[in-house]
Amino acid sequence: MSISFKRSQAWIERARHIMPGGVNSPVRAFRAVGGTPPMIRRAQGAYLWDEDGNRYIDYVGSWGPMILGHAHPEVVAAIQAAAADGTSYGAPTVREVLMAEKIRDFFPSMEMVRLVSSGTEATMSAIRLARAATKRDRLIKFSGCYHGHGDSFLIAAGSGATTFGVPNSPGVTAGTAADTLLAEYNDLAGIERLFSEYPDSIAAIIIEPIPGNMGLIQPEPGFLEGLREITLRHGALLIFDEVMTGFRVAPGGVTELFGIRPDLITLGKIIGGGLPVGAYGGRADLMQQVAPVGPVYQAGTLSGNPLATAAGLTTLEHLTPALYARLEDTCKQLEDGLRAGLSAIGRDLYLTRYGSMLCLFFSETPVRNYTEARHCDTAAFARYFHAMLERGVYLPAAQFEAFFVSAAHTHDDIQHTLQAHQEALAIAFSA
Repeated sequence: MSISFKRSQAWIERARHIMPGGVNSPVRAFRAVGGTPPMIRRAQGAYLWDEDGNRYIDYVGSWGPMILGHAHPEVVAAIQAAAADGTSYGAPTVREVLMAEKIRDFFPSMEMVRLVSSGTEATMSAIRLARAATKRDRLIKFSGCYHGHGDSFLIAAGSGATTFGVPNSPGVTAGTAADTLLAEYNDLAGIERLFSEYPDSIAAIIIEPIPGNMGLIQPEPGFLEGLREITLRHGALLIFDEVMTGFRVAPGGVTELFGIRPDLITLGKIIGGGLPVGAYGGRADLMQQVAPVGPVYQAGTLSGNPLATAAGLTTLEHLTPALYARLEDTCKQLEDGLRAGLSAIGRDLYLTRYGSMLCLFFSETPVRNYTEARHCDTAAFARYFHAMLERGVYLPAAQFEAFFVSAAHTHDDIQHTLQAHQEALAIAFSA
């Protein structure tokens, strides 16, 4: 089976002369799997079309935001209506207030909210606030958890940095790196050791409570609860980075699933309905330290952009119990079919799912942290990825990413995917 990428190839070659790697975000370059990335022309529902006219069932969903599917008619109409009134004001708007209130409805612990323009901006702002509030400098992050490309986070980072093979980016100063302490996900004893070694100097723990950037990792029983107890005991803040999991694994994200109340939460992706947006929020006493009320400075010309808030509000209004029930049925069908395909060839690869996020690890043993994730058979995954692409199924171009299912995926889409999966597995393990 072969499909043409002639026009995509030509455009990628042209792009490489003007953009690093021909892309504006590293994972798009397909360096982890090889080959030429399709140059996407348009999207609708569960599908993408490239410049060569190939159609794909999309399980990337712009890396998570498209929970309703691409170009949802009501979201598009909301953006068009907002654009007709002007694309940016640099001044307060009603939609910003409605968006913040809607977020608080889903995440009650976000007593106050500040809208920003990206998930990275949200996490950078959250740790600045945490340091100011605690008057401490150090931060604990987990190897393999990705919180954007802020300097403090590019220490054993996951996602794009792992995919690109640069877990520690040049350009991050030694001083910044020294203030970021690394821990292993699912290792509470390691967290206790760090607090013992650096008493009264750790401002916060920031974590993807269910990581989606080293594959989709399951928190072991008591792990997240243990982090809450340890931070409270030591006077540090707990920051849940729910940029990916917020509204995905449950309406109220991991915060709802586990009933844990972190001090700060960061959001993005779904709350923008496919447009650039982010948010951070939490306890009112913390958020009131942010300018202009308090001394912690953070600003953004496009924060609360009217197009992004229009798209986000419309998206959030569609996140009903019925929609989540439909997503659950679709994802369970996909999960069961993927497992059946593995059983049919006698493979017991590790597969995880939370809500409408899935990950197929090319590992026959459980993956509980970044160290174990790095032992996956990435060469077999690359063969599987390209076999799926040839069969019209667009997956994340890296072993260290999650699949995203949308409300637009149909029974027929899942059946096509599962047939392709069966054939792709045979190719992946034929080498």
